[in-house]
Amino acid sequence: MNQEMQAIRLTQACSIEELKPTAVNRPEVKPGHALVKVKAFGVNESEVTSRKGLSSADFSYPRILGIEGVGVIEEVAEDSQLKVGQQVATMMSGLGRAIDGSYAEYMLIAESNLIAFESKLPWEILGAVPEMVQTAYGSLTTGLNLKKGDTLLIHGGTSTVGITAAVLAKSMGATVLSTSRKLDKFDALKSFGVDFPILDDKDFADKVREIAPRGVDKILELVGTNVVPQDMALLKAAGKLCFTGALNNTWTFDNFSPYQIPFGKYFTSYAGGVSDLPSPILNDILRKIEEGESKLPIAKVYQGLEEVGEAQANLESGQFIGKHVVVL
Repeated sequence: MNQEMQAIRLTQACSIEELKPTAVNRPEVKPGHALVKVKAFGVNESEVTSRKGLSSADFSYPRILGIEGVGVIEEVAEDSQLKVGQQVATMMSGLGRAIDGSYAEYMLIAESNLIAFESKLPWEILGAVPEMVQTAYGSLTTGLNLKKGDTLLIHGGTSTVGITAAVLAKSMGATVLSTSRKLDKFDALKSFGVDFPILDDKDFADKVREIAPRGVDKILELVGTNVVPQDMALLKAAGKLCFTGALNNTWTFDNFSPYQIPFGKYFTSYAGGVSDLPSPILNDILRKIEEGESKLPIAKVYQGLEEVGEAQANLESGQFIGKHVVVL
């Protein structure tokens, strides 16, 4: 007989008020997978979209939401390389969309989609790590090949990925320019290591050129495809632009031609996963946080599945900087 657990499982689009935990069957271990006791997870825009019934075709009901999470191994299959009690993180690869996710007491995850780590950090900090660290790190490395001495422009700088990218880029030796649409968020950007906060208004491009007259080496685009032409004009010769996100929901181009990319400049994208954040890299980032060399943007911490609705509401409000983290 299956054991039960508490989870937030949607059968259709619903309101925030309907995000309530319910009893469901606890997953059973199968070959190549491990049962993880969830300790914490971050709340993400894509989960809000799924709750509203606006996700793309890779999402299906019924579904336990949650595209990322951290926890400890509860049970493993035979011949597993993992050990019970081991700390692990997971994110993406269909989690919370095509397969059940982290808004639950337990989750069944393919071992190939788990990153082992060891850390003394509290779960409310660890819960903020997986998606935003993986996305930021992958964008800077796989996407941009960021090097020491590079000048990096982050467009969409007050997003969680934008702030995390600034933290990581500074640790890699880059000079960081980062945008905000609000002046009152400049101090927050500076506190995370941004060298030049820039107001994202009609004079944005001129302000970038004042700081970097010859252009910037690399640009991380998190706002939308509609600003890519402007980005390209701000790049140095041989500079690289990585499109990772669309805060304004502009994901595609109208009447795009490759010849719109200026000669000698490079345009790529990033949408990677676990393989782009190897265990040694994750452990090194966590060590730097433990030792106070780096910090992560955490907006608010919530206790238990009962507070997921509040977390989504606060995320949607846009009034916070940083990750909303639920601890179980």
